[in-house]
Amino acid sequence: MRAIIIILTLLFITTAASAQSVLNKAISVNINALPLEKALQLISNRGNFYFSYNSNIIPKNKQVSYTANNKSIHEVLDVILEAKYEYIVSNNYIILKLLPAKLVIVTKQAVLEERLYAISGYVFEEETKMKISDASIFEKKQLALATTNNQGFFKIRLKSKYNKAALTISKEMYNDTTVEVSPRYNQTLNVSLIPSYRTYELTTIRPQDYLIDTSYSTLLPGTSLKPSINRIGDTIEVEKTRAAKFLLSTRQKIQSLNLKNFFTSRPYQVSFTPGLSSQGKLSAQVTNNISLNVLGGYTGGVNGVEVGGLFNINKRNVKYAQVAGLLNINGESMFGAQVAGLNNTVLGGVNGVHAAGISNIVRGQLNGVQVAGIYNHVSNTVKGIQVAGISNFAKEKVNGMQISGIGNIAYRQMNGIQVGGIFNYAKRLRGVQIGLINIADTSEGYSIGLLNIILKGYHKLAITSNELMNVNASFKTGNKKLYSILMAGYNYGNDAKIYSFGYGIGNEIKLNNHLSINPELSAQYLYRGNIFDLNLLGKFNLDLHLNFGKHFSIFGGPSFNACYTNQQIAVPGYKSVLPKEGFKTFKVTSQTEGWIGWNIGVSFF
Repeated sequence: MRAIIIILTLLFITTAASAQSVLNKAISVNINALPLEKALQLISNRGNFYFSYNSNIIPKNKQVSYTANNKSIHEVLDVILEAKYEYIVSNNYIILKLLPAKLVIVTKQAVLEERLYAISGYVFEEETKMKISDASIFEKKQLALATTNNQGFFKIRLKSKYNKAALTISKEMYNDTTVEVSPRYNQTLNVSLIPSYRTYELTTIRPQDYLIDTSYSTLLPGTSLKPSINRIGDTIEVEKTRAAKFLLSTRQKIQSLNLKNFFTSRPYQVSFTPGLSSQGKLSAQVTNNISLNVLGGYTGGVNGVEVGGLFNINKRNVKYAQVAGLLNINGESMFGAQVAGLNNTVLGGVNGVHAAGISNIVRGQLNGVQVAGIYNHVSNTVKGIQVAGISNFAKEKVNGMQISGIGNIAYRQMNGIQVGGIFNYAKRLRGVQIGLINIADTSEGYSIGLLNIILKGYHKLAITSNELMNVNASFKTGNKKLYSILMAGYNYGNDAKIYSFGYGIGNEIKLNNHLSINPELSAQYLYRGNIFDLNLLGKFNLDLHLNFGKHFSIFGGPSFNACYTNQQIAVPGYKSVLPKEGFKTFKVTSQTEGWIGWNIGVSFF
């Protein structure tokens, strides 16, 4: 054990000595109007060590001039970097980091006995000394907030009953900084902030990087290099919705940009409108267990129950129940039940029940039930049920059911059931579609409707003849498991005319590459001269197909027929007896006769 302690101690001493040796190493340099980055390369070369830093913290167009004879690297860096950086030594690397913002002035006045004390001052940029407007100054425990004006000035009042207080200064694109203040004193403080960029490139300077280049030229005066900036995080996406743009003030939106990294929680809150809250101007940064909004509220989130007379707006997750007279808008996900008179909008996912009088909008995934008077929209997958008075839309896969009065769309894949009053669409169908018009790109399921269109499926045009009509045309669409048939026919001849149209379904059973059996069931209306007479023909065909490739076949087979008629008076020119002579008939009902017939034809496509 003693040996281990000795070894660890020696390692620590060696590491500390190595760290100090890099910063204490003496060098001589002559820097004459060089860009700061080029000057660092020269120092790295002279000291035979490496620099590493975030490329955005070194000004691109700043020039430095400095001559040092036998000075330590630490002293040289303090001069050319103006003591604004921290030096972290790791092996033969010096890592540069910006020092935090500076507290410039603190002036204490006499202790106050009042309930509140005031802190005022200015916020400005460290390097340019430019005053910063619209910066947020807040105290986390007291939920107190102030914002700088156009001159960078702020004034915030804090409660004297707290023994400790700390102000956090936040501004978009700047590093946050926190300053402890003395309670119960009126005081003045000025704070400088350091710019911070969300995207950066790590720069490493090696000793061999510095090579004298007479062609090197510095940036022209007035030019600058601006780093790219990532978009703001998702916590402010809620403010980009149309309703939030209308209901929230510009000041609240600026505050959200500044305070996107600060959130806290409280047991409850009460709001009259956004900004008029028991939690003051910081209500949008607070998650509550119970939230009551008389007209409407804007909070950080809910971990319990929220009720709004008109609307609820939340930046983050909502659990477990939320009810609003008109609108609910959530910046992240919903877990539980959400009910609104008009609309629910959730920018994350929904796990539970989503119900609205008009529409539900979910940008994430739905796991549960979604019910709307008019329209449901899910931008991701659905695992559950969508029910809407007019239409349902899911951009990705649906595992479950869509039911609507007009139409349903599963933009990627449907694993389940679609029931639409008029139409259903699924790019890839692995389930059942029921509607007047069913459309799919590919299908491994069943489409049941008047017109079933499978774009990469079964399409056939058949021309046939049978014992009742000389010429029939049938259009068959769907897949081999189940296809629909739209048909029309005509029988010509003296006193033998018949017109027909109808609908049917069929199935193709493949025997081999050239033979298949197609059982088909259909119903047709027969017109025999009087539109007010009812003539209905039901047919079951069992055809054997001889296929010549994919696009042509000939077929034929027997058919079972049953015809219901209440027509008692023959119309001249039209056929009066069904079927024609030579076919043996039998009674199915008192007005329905059946017989065995035949069917023969050719099929294209």
